[in-house]
Amino acid sequence: MDHLLREKFGVYRCDGFGICRGGYHFKVSPCPMFVGSDGFESHTPRGVITIARGILEGSLAYTKEIADLVYRCTMCGNCRLLCGAEYEDGGPMIDPAGVLLAMRADLVENSLVPPPVRDFFKNVHRYGNPFGEPAEERGKWGEGLGLEEYEDHDYLFYVGCEGSYDERGKRMAVALSRLMALGGVSFGILGEKELCEGNEVRMSGETGLFQWLADRLVLRFTERGVRRIVTLSPHAYNAFRNDYPALAGGCEVVHYTQLLRDLLRAGRLRPLRELGARVTYHDPCFLGRRNEEYDAPREILRALQGADLIEMPRTREDSLCCGGGGGNFFTDMLGGGENSPSRMRVREAHGTGAQVLVVACPVCAKMFEDAAAAEGLDGALAVRDVSEVLLQCCSG
Repeated sequence: MDHLLREKFGVYRCDGFGICRGGYHFKVSPCPMFVGSDGFESHTPRGVITIARGILEGSLAYTKEIADLVYRCTMCGNCRLLCGAEYEDGGPMIDPAGVLLAMRADLVENSLVPPPVRDFFKNVHRYGNPFGEPAEERGKWGEGLGLEEYEDHDYLFYVGCEGSYDERGKRMAVALSRLMALGGVSFGILGEKELCEGNEVRMSGETGLFQWLADRLVLRFTERGVRRIVTLSPHAYNAFRNDYPALAGGCEVVHYTQLLRDLLRAGRLRPLRELGARVTYHDPCFLGRRNEEYDAPREILRALQGADLIEMPRTREDSLCCGGGGGNFFTDMLGGGENSPSRMRVREAHGTGAQVLVVACPVCAKMFEDAAAAEGLDGALAVRDVSEVLLQCCSG
């Protein structure tokens, strides 16, 4: 339990007040792990801290049941913001997700991870992606678009695993590529030489595998002289921005919504067609809470004629996670039942009267499309990406 020992200070600072459960802010808990559970305290951030304290004191030991619980967390970071325990500079004194991350690292070191997590790691190590697909397939999503391999372009378009292999993510990658071309952006891709950036690997506690991925990606970026990177996924944006120290200062990293906003401001993209729909926007955890980018996607949507933007009750830093973070998109440790966060969120979106739920993340897009289908909302609530709605308004 070496990793958990390093979080000992945070574990014992918790007074068990319970505001991390969200009851003081919402009628329903904002914790994705808790909302899909049977209501047990162990599935709350406070409950996890209690379990961690038991492990540190020797009254509990890591078991299969505890491992399954630990890997249900999506690492959305909501509990950290809700907790009122702060240092004088405003920084969080207690980070339940950080404690869970330490517990995951302990489980990895002791070979106690659940089978779906083990298989996730194996695929990434063997194939360079969690889908278990060959590297040669990475660039096939862009066939027919005339894309170039990166060589002294203004931007490297880091497509990521979801954009390369997941059918929903591929459609987003195509829409964004067309918009960048329409806006006159000089960009290239790595194609089969691209590799998983490892955000979900690190969030799952496999720091050694994450470092292995990061070292290889940084080397490939450096060899090609990459100066600026635009990412499709907020998860990749988070990793490059916060967990790749070798990129710090030498490479600018932007999420695609930030680039599209700048193209609109510069007049290089002009939405000429009306959208003509009521829309609501979902803040992805790794773009919003973890990196505080809330405005770029909304500025894009407000620039569209005939787009009536309606906010959900839980928005910006209070946004309810889609349930796919922390590796859950690949391991499905949360499951997709009626009380899963993805289905709760689409019901919330539908309740606003919106016709379109707009997302800015390929994980969110897939999670919500599946949830909308499970809720019987096909035809009543479309799930669209920011780039898709912008392209619709910019092209004939």
